[in-house]
Amino acid sequence: MRRSGILLPISSLPSEYGIGCFSKDAYEFVDGLSEAHQHFWQILPLGQTSFGDSPYQSFSTFAGNPYFIDLEKLIEEGLLTKEECDECDFGDDDRTVDYGKIYEERYDLLWCAFERSNIEENDEFKKFVKDNEDWLPDYALYMAIKDSFEGVAWTEWEEDIRLRKKEALDEYREELEDDILFYEFLQFKFVEQWMKLKKYANDKGIEIIGDIPIYVAFDSADCWSDTKLFQFNSDNVPIAVAGCPPDAFAADGQLWGNPLYDWDYHKKTGYEWWIRRVQYSFRLYDVVRIDHFRGFDEYYSIPYGDKTAKNGKWEKGPGIDLFKSIEDKLGKLNIIAEDLGYLTDTVEKLVKDTGYPGMKLIQFAFDSREQSNYLPHTYEKNTIVYTGTHDNDTLVGWYDSISEEDREYALEYMNNRRTPKDKIYLDFVRMAMASVSDTAIIPLQDYLGLGSEARINTPSTLGGNWTWRMLPGELDEKTIGLISKMTKVYERDNS
Repeated sequence: MRRSGILLPISSLPSEYGIGCFSKDAYEFVDGLSEAHQHFWQILPLGQTSFGDSPYQSFSTFAGNPYFIDLEKLIEEGLLTKEECDECDFGDDDRTVDYGKIYEERYDLLWCAFERSNIEENDEFKKFVKDNEDWLPDYALYMAIKDSFEGVAWTEWEEDIRLRKKEALDEYREELEDDILFYEFLQFKFVEQWMKLKKYANDKGIEIIGDIPIYVAFDSADCWSDTKLFQFNSDNVPIAVAGCPPDAFAADGQLWGNPLYDWDYHKKTGYEWWIRRVQYSFRLYDVVRIDHFRGFDEYYSIPYGDKTAKNGKWEKGPGIDLFKSIEDKLGKLNIIAEDLGYLTDTVEKLVKDTGYPGMKLIQFAFDSREQSNYLPHTYEKNTIVYTGTHDNDTLVGWYDSISEEDREYALEYMNNRRTPKDKIYLDFVRMAMASVSDTAIIPLQDYLGLGSEARINTPSTLGGNWTWRMLPGELDEKTIGLISKMTKVYERDNS
C-alpha cells in the first residue's frame, strides 16, 4: 500500500502560549492532515528536553515533555485561570519558541495547577503511577533532587545521593515528597492529554510516527538510576562516550557525549531495558523510527574527556540479536530504521535481516561530493522517502545553497527546464511522492515553500535550533488542496 504523511514536531505547532502543545491547534492540524488524505503524522521525540532544548537529549527516555501540556485544558479543568496564563510572557514572536521564557513561566503555572489538583485523591492518577512504577518513581525523584541542587547534573550531587545509598534515597524521598508528586502529576497530565490527541488522530485514520533516540543523555534519570546499563567505571563516570568519526563534513568528527551501553550486560538480561523502552514507545506511537540505526551494528567509542572525536574507534554493537529478542517478546512491530549516512555492508545486512524499512532522502541524491544510493531510480518499495528530515535544511534553503553543478544535475535528472525557480521545490516533492517507496514523508515546510529560516535543526551547532513554528492558519485550504492533489496523483490517498 502506497501512503504518505507530514513531518512536523509538536513544538512547531501554533498555540496560544509560546510553544506547540496538545492544544486545539493540534486537533485542527490533524483535521488538516485528514482533509489532505494523509496517513501519517511524524513527530520528533516527546521527551523532556534539557540544556540545548534538543528532543534527542532528554532527562528521561520514558518521561514526556511538560511543555506540551495544554494550559487551556488546565483552565477548562479549573486548575488555572485564563488571566494567570495571559499575564505570563512566553515571547512575542509566533514564529519562534523562546525556551528561556517558557522555562521561566511555565513551571510556575504548572505548580499552581498541581497545588489545586488534589491529585492524590484521583483514582486514575493512582492507576497511572502503579502502571508506570518501573520508571516513574526514579524519574520523579531524580527531577526533585535535581531541582534541590539548583539544576546541576547528578554527577555533581553530594556523594551519598549520587551513588544512591539507601539512607540518602529515603531521606530525599521524605524531604521532597511534594516535589516528587509534582513531577508525577506532570507525567499523568502529559500522558492523559497525548493519548486523547493520538486517539483523535487514529480515529481519523492517521497513524503517529514517533522517534527513539539510540542514546540517552548523561544527565538523565536513566543513567543515575541504573548505571549498570552503561559503560561506567566504579565511580559512575563514563569510560567512553558516543559520537561520529571525522569526515569531509566535520574535520574533528562529532562528539555527542552520550554514555555508551554495556551491551554485554544488556545481553545477560535478555535486553530487558530495551524491550521495556520499545514497548513503552509503542504505547505512545503507532510506528517507531529508531535513530542512528548504524550504532546497533557498530558504534563509535570516544575516550571520556577527549575534546574531539578524533581518537575514537569502532566497536561491535548487539546486531540482530537485540531485534530478535524484541520480536520474541513483543511480536512484529512497525519500526523504521534510520540508516542515513555512510553504511557498511554489515549495517546494510542488519537492516535487511530485521526487515525494517530504511530511509531515503531526496536532498542526499544530488551531492556530487560522494556517491550515494539516494537517487529515486535506485529505491526499493520497502523504504521511507523524505525530501529532508529535521536535521536538513528546507528544500528551498537547500536548493539555494547547493553548487551550480549539483543544481544542473538535479534539473537534468528531472528533465526540467520549465518550472520557475521559486516553485522548483515542488518538483522535488513530486519526485519523492512519485517514487516507488511505499511511504513518503514530507516536512510541512517543504509544502509551504519556506526557506532556511524554517529549518528545525542544524547538527553540531548550539542555539537557534528546535525553535521554528508554523503560524496560525498557515496550513490553509490552498496548501491542503495542494497536498491532497499530489497525494491522489501519486496514488498515496488515505481515503
